Amino acid sequence: MSTDYLSGWHDWTAAFAHWTDVSISELHGIMTGIMTLCNATDSEGWASVLQALSFELPDEAAMELLSEYAEDVSFALKDKDDAYGYEPLVPDDEHDLFERVLALKDWAGGYITGIGVAQIALQPDEKELIATLMQIAALRPDEEEGLEGGEEMWLHLFEFARMVPPALAVRKRQDVKSLALLKGLPAHAKTAQELAADKNSHIIDAMANKQ
Repeated sequence: MSTDYLSGWHDWTAAFAHWTDVSISELHGIMTGIMTLCNATDSEGWASVLQALSFELPDEAAMELLSEYAEDVSFALKDKDDAYGYEPLVPDDEHDLFERVLALKDWAGGYITGIGVAQIALQPDEKELIATLMQIAALRPDEEEGLEGGEEMWLHLFEFARMVPPALAVRKRQDVKSLALLKGLPAHAKTAQELAADKNSHIIDAMANKQ
């Protein structure tokens, strides 16, 4: 059996087949970023998050899948042992390297968006992690030439990315519905593409400088 079934890639692809606001990897990254710092919420809470980020709402089945996966991620990241089993949502190794790199790039940008929504203060070592994750989000792989370093470099990037959520999931969790973004306050959330392109974005500034 393809590991796409085990990772959830197949389920997400099917559930969000008609939702095209962002890729499923980017959405998974946004969800993970929020769940790194917040307690799990219900479908209503996720609907509020997506609407606040100016996304159209997917159908009910997709919302339920998002909520269920988010709850699993939240609980896993709270457990020291389970946290290091976390993996970004990307296609398995049967897919072309180019497709996997694009998915990881999207996930990284989404994760930055997610923790930006939570508006946390970053420690110096955490700033370094996010700076490296931003480099992944800014990758511009060539479909013909592929990723420099090939499969070995892919594994390095993937392993780095999957270790970021456990490294940041060390804070007291907050309620998703209490986030400034959902209260109508100016959280200045941007899309993952905008964050990757603009390293001086309001969200990153807020994360880096908030005391």
